Amino acid sequence: MAELDQLRELLARSCRMLGKLNMTKEPSGHVSARIPGSDRILIKARGPGESGLKFVTERDLITVDLNGKKLDGPEELAAPQEVFIHTWMYRTRPEIQSVVHVHPLTVVLFTICNKPLLPLFGAYDPSGLRLLVEGIPTYPRSILIANDDLGKELAEVMGDRSACMMRGHGITSAGASIQEATLNAIKLNDVAEVNYRANLLGDPQPIPAEEIARLPGGGGGQRKSGHNEAVWRYYCNLLDE
Repeated sequence: MAELDQLRELLARSCRMLGKLNMTKEPSGHVSARIPGSDRILIKARGPGESGLKFVTERDLITVDLNGKKLDGPEELAAPQEVFIHTWMYRTRPEIQSVVHVHPLTVVLFTICNKPLLPLFGAYDPSGLRLLVEGIPTYPRSILIANDDLGKELAEVMGDRSACMMRGHGITSAGASIQEATLNAIKLNDVAEVNYRANLLGDPQPIPAEEIARLPGGGGGQRKSGHNEAVWRYYCNLLDE
């Protein structure tokens, strides 16, 4: 019970964090987590009684199964229409413990214009660079992922990557924890913001491959977990201001 309570608290905090950072078009967007040792998923709900991400509390969370069917939660709340984004990630990737789906405007603009995100920075944020080196695929259809077939299709496009852009729609990110999935979404948005501003200024040039390889995470390896813990703590403190 204590473990589930902690999971609920972390999930609600992730939602508020993404909302405060204006990572979605409110009240849209949802975050989920696999309930350890089960085939159940804890997810931010939709419906007449929902809160926007910025104001999510544990009351806004419901439990669904791997088919997206609601198992428990307030009567006025239901599974998101795009619950299949989440169910298919958990079905196909057992290492994944959390999934985020939000609508950051800058990323959406890049998908609309078919402009690639370039590795424009290195030491500025090596962990953000890692996402680009790993590869960020784009799901090419601007539609709601509202059934099993579309959920499977999105999962196939995303493959084993940490994040996926969705044309004219938003992003999906995933991770081995709520913290990791949330930070992957934030880092992808940061990469897009830098690319956007650089394009406004002129002709941005990617950093050389040999410099990418020398940076933490640039060669595909993970940066020390302590860095992500510090970044997560920063955003938690930002929420408490």
